[in-house]
Amino acid sequence: MSNTSNFREAIREAKQNALVGPNVIQNALPFVGGGLVLTAVGTWGGLGVIQTNPSLFMTTFWVALIAELALFFVARGIAEKGNNGLALPMLATYSLLSGYTLAGLVSLALRTPGVGLTGMGIAAMSCGVTFIMARSVGSNLSDEDGMALTKTVRLGIIALVVVMVAQVVLTLFGVYTPQPFEIAISGLGVLLFVGAAVVDFYVLPRAYEDEQYLPAALSMYLTYVNLFIFILRLMIAINGRD
Repeated sequence: MSNTSNFREAIREAKQNALVGPNVIQNALPFVGGGLVLTAVGTWGGLGVIQTNPSLFMTTFWVALIAELALFFVARGIAEKGNNGLALPMLATYSLLSGYTLAGLVSLALRTPGVGLTGMGIAAMSCGVTFIMARSVGSNLSDEDGMALTKTVRLGIIALVVVMVAQVVLTLFGVYTPQPFEIAISGLGVLLFVGAAVVDFYVLPRAYEDEQYLPAALSMYLTYVNLFIFILRLMIAINGRD
């Protein structure tokens, strides 16, 4: 799952409860869309490597993951300082790497009966529907409701990260998550990132000025990539894993 530390920092800044960037989301949307397109390109490339040389993919996966994490922190810091010209190509590269590391999950989804291309389409469409609904709800939240939801989602995501780290550690020791537990984790992830999508429309205009559209775009990008990931995980868990 992508790093969410920028989301937590934005929450702290939003406590001012004053709109500082009423147009920041509108300014960020083209870059969110561009990032998602680049992620799809990276995923397509990763699927090609998996098909032709699976062992090479596993090696390059870890290299791409480390580079992705490093780029995230560097690019986010540069973007928040307002240096959009330098941050943009770094964030574009981050999006490509994010797609490449996502290829393993997508490959599994394509091989899972009951998911496949249809399931991929459903996951993508669900993200689009979430955006429409989140925009309507999040833009009209009161300060009291907005901060309450923000704190709830924040705590939930922290708990989810802890559970997933424990899940990875157990997997390294040969202990795999039972299917009902995997369904519960994935379902919780879906709910939390639907909530995060609503929170974005409340938090971002209070955390970033209109010119800070790149860090705002990064926050929204992470929300929808993670939502897509957890929808796919849920569908895979329900339909059975290889």
